[in-house]
Amino acid sequence: MKTISIIVPCRNEAGHIDAFLASALAQWLPPGWALQLLVADGASDDGTRARLDRWAGQEGRLRVIDNPARITSAALNRAIEQADGEIIVRMDVHTVYAEDYVAACIAALQRSGATCVGGAWRPVGEAGRQRAIARAFESRFGSGGAASRQADLEGEVDTVYLGAWRRDDLVRLGGFDENLVRNQDDELALRIVRSGGRVWQSAAIRSWYTPRASFRALFRQFWQYGYWKVAVIRKHRLPAAPRHLVPFAFVTALAMLAAISFFWPPAGWALAGLLGVYGTAALASAAAIARPWREPLQWAGIGLATACMHIGYGLGFARGLWDFGITRRAPGSAATRLTR
Repeated sequence: MKTISIIVPCRNEAGHIDAFLASALAQWLPPGWALQLLVADGASDDGTRARLDRWAGQEGRLRVIDNPARITSAALNRAIEQADGEIIVRMDVHTVYAEDYVAACIAALQRSGATCVGGAWRPVGEAGRQRAIARAFESRFGSGGAASRQADLEGEVDTVYLGAWRRDDLVRLGGFDENLVRNQDDELALRIVRSGGRVWQSAAIRSWYTPRASFRALFRQFWQYGYWKVAVIRKHRLPAAPRHLVPFAFVTALAMLAAISFFWPPAGWALAGLLGVYGTAALASAAAIARPWREPLQWAGIGLATACMHIGYGLGFARGLWDFGITRRAPGSAATRLTR
């Protein structure tokens, strides 16, 4: 009997953990495979740990692990260290999985021969702002054309949502970089590619991500993505992809025009024009998803969510350049605290 280990980072998920555990433990597996579920709890203080311990007392396939560092990369590494499976599949609590999700990961690893496989990032929001945020995620303008948002894509990519690996490969690569609070998935995928491996996205690996439910939380999430992307670029001495630089260039242009306008008034008109062009593009992109005459609030919400993603990422990238490239100081709480 072969074992597959599901590894899960977790902290303060009392409202979601029961449904997630039931879903993960109900995964269908091909004949000859057994499931092991490892949840690394980051010192939860909302009752999550008590729920986990109660489940573990009744379910032999579940093991609860301590994660005193409280960050995702450390949680994943602690789980990998205790995993018995020859294949490791990552799951997150705020995602709903097809019943054959794990089986599809096994099949994709065997079929593709890739070092890492995964599915697309499919966001689903319940209503209101969360639904608008989910739809902004799906927008090509909002995502910058990232391959991980293309649900029907089958082939090599630079990164995937969550991921699955052979345990031997993860150990050989050194696991996740615990210096990174965000973007640890992208950084591991980069190491895979640079070591001669492949990252493969399969349309058969299906899951549905629940995004943040407020524009403020979305902004903070993308601020952290931008901030920690600088750390990844600095570590590997690689230039950023164009889509990573565009938000930074945009917010830099806004800041420069705003500063110059105090001394040269025409710069204020240029600032207004740039904002106008961006706002028009964001709303036009939103109109392709939600017709403004049918769903005016959704249309406006998608446009606002897009701006939160782009401006948040750009400002985070700028702060990362300052902290990692100029002052060389340790990341502050804005870069390390939870965003949910």
